[in-house]
Amino acid sequence: MWQEVGEGAFRRRYESLDLNVGAVIGGEGVLVIDTRASHRQAQQLLDDLRVLTDLAPRWVLNTHYHWDHCWGNALFPSAQLWGHERCREELLEEGELARTGVLEWMPEEHHADVREVVITAPDHTFGLRHAIDLGGRIVEFRYLGLGHTDSDVVAYVADSGTVFAGDLVEEGAPPSFTDSFPLDWPQALDALLDMATATVVPGHGDVVDRQFIETQRAELCAVGALARAGFVEGAPIEEIDVRSGPYPDEVMRSALDRAYLQLAG
Repeated sequence: MWQEVGEGAFRRRYESLDLNVGAVIGGEGVLVIDTRASHRQAQQLLDDLRVLTDLAPRWVLNTHYHWDHCWGNALFPSAQLWGHERCREELLEEGELARTGVLEWMPEEHHADVREVVITAPDHTFGLRHAIDLGGRIVEFRYLGLGHTDSDVVAYVADSGTVFAGDLVEEGAPPSFTDSFPLDWPQALDALLDMATATVVPGHGDVVDRQFIETQRAELCAVGALARAGFVEGAPIEEIDVRSGPYPDEVMRSALDRAYLQLAG
């Protein structure tokens, strides 16, 4: 069911992938934050939106290019699809490669849903910041820097103090580092903390507050410190003792791999 996390700002937490979708209601329509992982899931989202409001979804924001957040885009043909300019580039250039990767590990009973997806990139993009008027209320889209990917953006609903943060913040599981920039991620969270006066909705899991973000920032700084120390010493990643790190060993190895790539330029 929908949870009101700020006046006129809602999130729905779906069991599949523990994904959060946002909906911000204005006088002229609804802004939807992320569209889920398939056409079938996006149709469920549209049905759920009709329970919430009679207003049409006129705007969509993709918080980044990962499939679980934006492969429902095609089911919003009448909405403006917004995202960072690199989100659009990644979906256009690497979308089919991502589909192949998903099919490699996805259980076969879900393959038809994956193959059905028409990968649809945002048709409206921005670099650093953009504001839209939903009809009587303004929502800002902001790029805060490299983090979970190179295209993470947040939706800031200033009049309710609510931030939809996408996967810059991860609750319920360790952050995913596959496409990340661990050395820069803490700075992106610094910028997020400047806005986090009330509720923050992460890409997955339960809603969080400033303290949670500060804790995740400290964990990411610990990852960066371990990576820098190992890199300076010339230690192979597999020889670094990750037991002092904040995340399970497999996650730490993934984070260190990405950090080493950054340190190597």
